[in-house]
Amino acid sequence: MLWCTYVLDPPGTVTPPRVAYALGRALGPAVVRNRVRRRLRAMLQQASLDAALPPGSYLFGAQPAAASRSYAELAFDLQQILSRVRA
Repeated sequence: MLWCTYVLDPPGTVTPPRVAYALGRALGPAVVRNRVRRRLRAMLQQASLDAALPPGSYLFGAQPAAASRSYAELAFDLQQILSRVRA
């Protein structure tokens, strides 16, 4: 339901990760897009963003089915993505 595109910074870089969100109109009206964005932002803050992601630029997006998923289901999807990014 979620996807992530990223570009890692060169080794030795000390900058914090930069995160953006791409949630298109296919996801739903603005209320739904903003709710999904707020949930993703909260989950990344809860996962302590600096420890969860190596330095770089990240673009998180969601497929239309993500609008109907619960907070716990989105958190599970995000954890799967973060584990792949760290690997």
